[in-house]
Amino acid sequence: MSGWLLRVRVTPRAARDEVVGWDGDLLHVRVTAPPADGKANQACRELLARALGVAKSQIQLVQGAHHREKVFRVEQGSPQMLERLRKV
Repeated sequence: MSGWLLRVRVTPRAARDEVVGWDGDLLHVRVTAPPADGKANQACRELLARALGVAKSQIQLVQGAHHREKVFRVEQGSPQMLERLRKV
């Protein structure tokens, strides 16, 4: 599989959906969705897709479905996409 991995720490039930910033190689995000039934995972995936400017189908959760720290695979990710997130 092509693409790259993105480590994310998710805070559910936040006031708004937002990319907060970086702590080393860990990206912090907040989502309004609750953690139940995978809703926070889906909201995080949608937020990352918007932030990177890609379709949701290009982002898959590969690790951490039931944890705050997650790993997403970004298919066909370019260095420019990652740089866009690095500026946050």
